[in-house]
Amino acid sequence: MSKPLTVAVAGCGSRGQDTYSKILLTMPEKATIVAAADIDPEKLAGMRKLTGIPESACYSSAEEMLAQPRLADVMLICTPDRCHYAEAKEALLKDYDLLLEKPIAPFADQCIELRDLAVGRGRRVAVCHVLRYTPFYQKIKQLIDSGVIGEVMNIQALEQVCYWHQAHSFVRGNWRNEGLSSCMILQKCCHDMDIILWLTGKHCERVSSFGSLSLFKEENAPKGSAARCVDCAVEDCPYNSVKFYLERYRIAGDDWPQNVVAFEPTEEKLMEALRTGPYGRCVYRCDNDVVDHQVVNLELEGGATVNFTMTAFTAHGGRTMRVGGTMGELYCDMKAEEIRVMRYGQEDEIIDVRKLANDFSGHGGGDTRLVREFLELMRGEIGISGTLTSIERSVESHLVALAAEESRREHGKAIVL
Repeated sequence: MSKPLTVAVAGCGSRGQDTYSKILLTMPEKATIVAAADIDPEKLAGMRKLTGIPESACYSSAEEMLAQPRLADVMLICTPDRCHYAEAKEALLKDYDLLLEKPIAPFADQCIELRDLAVGRGRRVAVCHVLRYTPFYQKIKQLIDSGVIGEVMNIQALEQVCYWHQAHSFVRGNWRNEGLSSCMILQKCCHDMDIILWLTGKHCERVSSFGSLSLFKEENAPKGSAARCVDCAVEDCPYNSVKFYLERYRIAGDDWPQNVVAFEPTEEKLMEALRTGPYGRCVYRCDNDVVDHQVVNLELEGGATVNFTMTAFTAHGGRTMRVGGTMGELYCDMKAEEIRVMRYGQEDEIIDVRKLANDFSGHGGGDTRLVREFLELMRGEIGISGTLTSIERSVESHLVALAAEESRREHGKAIVL
């Protein structure tokens, strides 16, 4: 294909505009953005400024954009979780190929319906499981497939959400309430379920899970605290939004997450948002209901077992993983970009992942590689790789996460898949 693919963007927030659109602009020979939609006029204006698309190509909602005749080859769906199903379905019926933010949909039947619709209409849908594309997980996959640790028997995986990320995204933010988005183990951790299934190459047969919302509730509010941090007299609260966001802004400028609190933030705009908006609320007095810690146990085909823990109660974010095999073990630290290969009876080998690539921006380099691989597939420059997170492959991670949530609600009852 000589001409660039045309792209329409539904949702011009942190992912649609600040991440994927900016990546697309670095690849003008592969794709060009021709239309965009968002319910926030300020974000839509920002998209026009960023991409140069005309006002006539801007729509006040994804629904309005989807009511038009097919506008592009590809649609990026980066809207809130609860919007994905209806928007993806309509886009597929209009024969768009899709780059679809995770989760595919909040419910199992919707995920399966979208998969079957995409397959039936011959459309290509890539789900944004960006971790698969990182040099870190690519190297782990290569090591496992090489047989260096033998057959995988057990995985222990830990996602350290980090105390402030939990407060930002899952207490005050867009994913705080399951009725408005989706359950925590699906929204945050379908990445991890996808990685585990992909690394092992095995299907999951049974799931059990425990977890709860323990801290971020009104009965745990410190004495003297207020409904908003701007009015709060508690001096040592680590969740003070004024202190956190202003310090982050002074260090990193208009980067995430402060650009979520206020569009194109300044100190003045941040303070106004913290006085009036959701991110200035006391973390103990929000309408959140998603868990702040959860463990998931998986039994894979062939008897391999997995223990996965997601927790807000960490000082720093990041993912670690131990992979135990019949001939050796891997210890993998994504934040440190380091993999330790421990062959039984031999000296350890330490792999510095930072030497394997030049770009680790955006989910450890995964964002850019996802976009590039999807575009190259669409343009016929590459075939379907073992990495590509097609909807056919990605549905199982969602079904596992939803089974884990079902188990959690039933006090750890084993769910058979």
